[in-house]
Amino acid sequence: MSTDQPPRSRPLTIFLSCLVLVGVAIAFADRPASTWSHAVLHRMLVFVWLTHLVDPLPSAAAFGLVIAGCAAAFGWRPSEGGMTLIACCLSAVVAVAIKEQLKFDFGRTWPDTWVDHNPSWIANGAYGFHFFHGGEGWASFPSGHMTIISSVMTVLWLRVRPLRWLWLTLVLAVAAGLFGSDFHFIGDMIAGTYLGAGCAAGVLALLSHLRSHARQTL
Repeated sequence: MSTDQPPRSRPLTIFLSCLVLVGVAIAFADRPASTWSHAVLHRMLVFVWLTHLVDPLPSAAAFGLVIAGCAAAFGWRPSEGGMTLIACCLSAVVAVAIKEQLKFDFGRTWPDTWVDHNPSWIANGAYGFHFFHGGEGWASFPSGHMTIISSVMTVLWLRVRPLRWLWLTLVLAVAAGLFGSDFHFIGDMIAGTYLGAGCAAGVLALLSHLRSHARQTL
């Protein structure tokens, strides 16, 4: 399995770039962008529809892993294409688990009010992080949509290079949907994109290591 991993010196640089970009978004972009989106675009149906591109992925990933596990129990040995699909599924499942924990840890309020009159930037100027607060009204950071779509599309970006234009288009489409619907702050989306890509890179590295180890022991 081709790893397509970045050099070992790069993860820290990538992490620091995420911190810088998220910090800049928090300081300068999140609030004015949310205000503009709410005033000009405010949940136009095309943007809301784009956010639903992510909806099938978590269930498909879980189902795919169950099928792959059953097939392996009956002697299936995946080809490169099969390993790509397994990596996509694993990356999505890992991404869902991590983003849920981070949402609880950061406790960030949303751009707008969605549930139980939760405080929000649009409704009453609420903006900030309330660490370990819990609750659906304090779960904006990082964006789960961007985490999930990026986790799958990064695997495909690295493993199915001829269609990179498609994988990038899908990520940008979801980002446009979230922004146009005012569902997330820009900082949320940046963090989710980095998190999803990191999950994909980690899963690919792990699978490559396990496969190399298996070959050495044969």
